[in-house]
Amino acid sequence: MPRFHDLLMNADTDMNKEEFGNIMTVRSKPAAPMVAKSNGHRDDEGESKMEPHVGLEFNSAEEAQEFYSVYATQVGFKIRIGQLYRSRVDGSVISRRFVCSKEGFQTNSRTGCPAFVRVQKVDSGKWLLANINKEHNHEFESSGETCPPRIQRKSFPTPRSSAGGASRTGIRSHEDDSPSGVVDSKRFKKEDMDGVGGPTGEPYKGLEFNSADEAYKFYQTYAANIGFRIRIGQLFRSKHDGSITSRRFVCSKEGHQHPSRVGCGAYMRIQRQESGRWVVDRLQKEHNHEFDSPTDPSRTVSVASKGYREEGSSVLENLDLVETNGGLSLVKRVRQSNIVSDWYNMLLEYFQSRQAEDTGFFYAVEMREGKGMNIFWADARSRFSCAQFGDAIVFDTTYRRGSYSVPFASFVGVNHHRQPVLLGCALIADESEESFTWIFQTWVRAMSGCRPVSIIADQDRPIQHSIAQVFPGTHHRFSAWQILAKEQENLGALLSMDAEFKYEYETCIFQSQTGSEFDSAWNMLTNKYNLRENEWFKEMYRMRKNWVPLHIKGTFFAGIPVDGGLKSYFGTLLTSQTPLNEFIVRYEKALEQRRKEEGNEDFNSFNLQAVLHTKDPIEEQCRRLYTITMFKVFQKELLECYSYVGIKINVEGAISRYLVQKCGNGDERNTVAFNASNLNISCSCKTFEFEGVLCRHALKVFQIMNVRELPSRYILHRWCKSAKCGILRDADSLGGSQDFKALMLWSLREEARNYIEAGTASLERYKLAFEIMQEGKRNFCWPN
Repeated sequence: MPRFHDLLMNADTDMNKEEFGNIMTVRSKPAAPMVAKSNGHRDDEGESKMEPHVGLEFNSAEEAQEFYSVYATQVGFKIRIGQLYRSRVDGSVISRRFVCSKEGFQTNSRTGCPAFVRVQKVDSGKWLLANINKEHNHEFESSGETCPPRIQRKSFPTPRSSAGGASRTGIRSHEDDSPSGVVDSKRFKKEDMDGVGGPTGEPYKGLEFNSADEAYKFYQTYAANIGFRIRIGQLFRSKHDGSITSRRFVCSKEGHQHPSRVGCGAYMRIQRQESGRWVVDRLQKEHNHEFDSPTDPSRTVSVASKGYREEGSSVLENLDLVETNGGLSLVKRVRQSNIVSDWYNMLLEYFQSRQAEDTGFFYAVEMREGKGMNIFWADARSRFSCAQFGDAIVFDTTYRRGSYSVPFASFVGVNHHRQPVLLGCALIADESEESFTWIFQTWVRAMSGCRPVSIIADQDRPIQHSIAQVFPGTHHRFSAWQILAKEQENLGALLSMDAEFKYEYETCIFQSQTGSEFDSAWNMLTNKYNLRENEWFKEMYRMRKNWVPLHIKGTFFAGIPVDGGLKSYFGTLLTSQTPLNEFIVRYEKALEQRRKEEGNEDFNSFNLQAVLHTKDPIEEQCRRLYTITMFKVFQKELLECYSYVGIKINVEGAISRYLVQKCGNGDERNTVAFNASNLNISCSCKTFEFEGVLCRHALKVFQIMNVRELPSRYILHRWCKSAKCGILRDADSLGGSQDFKALMLWSLREEARNYIEAGTASLERYKLAFEIMQEGKRNFCWPN
């Protein structure tokens, strides 16, 4: 089932009322579009009875669309154009999706129908039918008396880049469910336009308005008089109070998301002043296309019916601009669930059966106006795991990266074997701030108040705001995949065509050692490559603490790479395309598989021993405590430290500072501070802070100072063999933020669960288990 972002993004590809007019007309004898290579047949009236199937080939995407339209009419439903995908190399369309007209929930007539076909462009230039779902969740219309329709098309201008003017930068803006952002059914009344009472004529820098709505109407009137239409572009909000500080209005032909758009660079941007008035601070009047005939301003309207919603204004009462996966989107403020109703019934039945078996199983459903919205669940094992491994989590929303039927998200941590461990699951009803806030708050409640040190999640504004609200002290790091996607969108041409820029850009991000060094390199890039007007580039600098390695390496992220992410917990077993009838089976299979892998590593860590490579007692100490996986990580650092030298450069009281560098390599330099009075040590590389394992530089200084045993604070309990054991030998290593009582509760509960499973394997084992419990009861002095 598509989510709001996909539906809104697809507004760029849906059929535009203005550009297509009446998109379908019924003809008595359809011109057969059946050029697809397949063994179809026709009935006596000459109509094709060919059905779509995977592997069907077409000469063009339009031919595939027409074929699906004919098929749909014969069956008894209508279609719409769904989302498209573009090549990251040249921007050409490489995949298209056509859906049932009842897909989604944006209007009362839509039922969230999952039926669709997706065609993929292959190397030969042909289009291949790659995916199909023929199942509908609604009754068909009568199809026996209507001949297949044929779509009437207009020729479209070839997309071309903007000739001069401001380049298209920043986050792309997508409109609401209306196909192209032009809604003819809701128009300004002429008296409304005449009664604006603001400036008239041509826009210019410095032009002032009483409100943003007044500026919008002014630009709307100007555009109509000239002969073009406008759309609402991106907005920016204050970091202090979230109020809108800047708005941008663009030509309707901006971008290339639809054949009618030609990358026009014309726009007007307004900035809010301290006085509350709005002033035009940026303006581009040049267009790269022919104008239409001037129209009566009172007969024209852009997306968002009568303007757009300004805070405190009554316009666009049911629409709002939010940042979603692909950029800023106009969405309906009235919340509607993207979860098909059948999912609620199926999952609630599953939850109840699981709760009967697992007393620690937790689930919650958000109800709004009597209707189900978001769903969250976590079993006892996940809740116990969170007590040990909930310090660094990933909020995995992989479903957002492409087409999907299930808006499935998961909370994933890193266990003591560096494996992904499940900490809860959710189905997301919509991508609003309310939804994400509810999900995060529910997770906290299920996890006995646990709040992570760090979280990796997408950078969309609703997610950012929700994390800041629910996890105020947590360091939010942006998902690497989303940064790369937006990087390609906004800097793709520079990165692919200018090797020098690519080198300097990556050096700035990954090699900067200090904040001033990063700032200097970023400013150089801004000036050298004329990126001052690139809104995305400026925004990423403002948010640098959420993604630049320099700023995130001082926070514990359990060693999850800065340029990547954690291995998917469910892999290919459970995807956002998993059908309803297979979801639970695949979910439990993935759970069983992952937990079996964890059990195998537990067994190996307690029963096998890694080989020692030195006579350093520190190595033996860590082998005794760490899991095999983590010992190998530590052992690598220990062995590497032998190829480093440390030079004392400064002494201040008990604190000595060392310059540690690799022999024969003067490029890698790190500074280590060592306190001889309490054996505290810190390194400029921040490996211990980021990963929880001492780095080679710190180990070198320990060698120099003849430290023969590591202080317990430098061997994190979460990496030890005993991380899941009931006896917690080093409570201090858990940190003050951990809920120690919850940890004891889940540790005992997990141990009891394992005991019960083992004790019920046979009658003999049951008797033995019962006797042991009775003996334990006497030793524990329980009352009878």
